[in-house]
Amino acid sequence: MAEQTTSSIEIEAAPADVMAVIADFGAYPQWAKGVRTADVVSSYDSGEARGRAEQVFFELDVSPIKDEYTLAYEWDGDRTVTWTLVEGKMLRALDGAYVLQQRASGLTEVTYRLALDVSIPLIGMLKRKGEKILIDTALKGLKKRVETLA
Repeated sequence: MAEQTTSSIEIEAAPADVMAVIADFGAYPQWAKGVRTADVVSSYDSGEARGRAEQVFFELDVSPIKDEYTLAYEWDGDRTVTWTLVEGKMLRALDGAYVLQQRASGLTEVTYRLALDVSIPLIGMLKRKGEKILIDTALKGLKKRVETLA
């Protein structure tokens, strides 16, 4: 990953429960701010990631980014999921990861890493600010969704 922004949050749930919400792309428009569509294009049909999404098409409308794009996912059990941009209109790169770590307290620490690049010129400071907003919004939405379902 190129230069990236990282943030973490603790969620009152087991890593498997958190990862189940992350892997349920069809529900993203219900809790992920700005996601209008999240459609699984293809899924893994073998191995540890069997049944999980391999590629997902998104329609996103969250200022300053409005785009349609497809991401490719790689899963490492209930610990890590990473993604990279396959294609997008405005986005030139969108690399990220959720890294889950079980805490002794029973909480799960979720770390979100994100690096994006857009086709319109943005100074680095504005790009990092955009990444920070996307990450913070996603982590808060994920926490609320997981803890509501628990």
